[in-house]
Amino acid sequence: MKKKAKILMFAGALLPLLLFVFPLWKITLEAPQYPTPLGMFIHINDFTDANPHDIKNINLMNHYVGMKYIPEAIPEFKIFPAGILITTIIGLLIAWKANHKWYLYWFILMVILSSAGLYDFYLWEHDYGHDLDPKAIMKFTNPDGSVMGFQPPLFGTKDILNFKAHSYPQLGAYSLGLGMGLSLFGYLLVRKENKKLKTA
Repeated sequence: MKKKAKILMFAGALLPLLLFVFPLWKITLEAPQYPTPLGMFIHINDFTDANPHDIKNINLMNHYVGMKYIPEAIPEFKIFPAGILITTIIGLLIAWKANHKWYLYWFILMVILSSAGLYDFYLWEHDYGHDLDPKAIMKFTNPDGSVMGFQPPLFGTKDILNFKAHSYPQLGAYSLGLGMGLSLFGYLLVRKENKKLKTA
């Protein structure tokens, strides 16, 4: 059982590396004037178009309401890859040498870092959707007279004017989650076996 748990920990530590291959998140904008929805993929180190020129078209559209351009790079594109590489190395060392309890510690570490990443993503979206240029060509207000924000959802679907914005995780995020789950499963397997041995 300990050997099986070790294999699970090794696999769990390696799976987050797929973030360098597959996108982490996708934001899609649907509207009647766009027969093909606009969209962009968020990778661990880049933004890419869902369809050719989507980010360019999103930037042009957002300019009219005073939203910032989607940048080519953000500081997180240097921080997140380094974080994944470091935690992967730590996970492999734990799988190779450490007691099964460290599988749980690695899982907790990954939960904390992933939660911090999601919170950072939320802050980025909030700033992107609310810090508007007061000289924008078009201005919209809420029923109470306050300036309307254009923040896309962190997760799920949201109506923004005549747009329907979708925000959902992609294969990279699922790989990260699966890796974390395998480390926890490995820990639980060994703990269960140890309990059986104590009661035997």
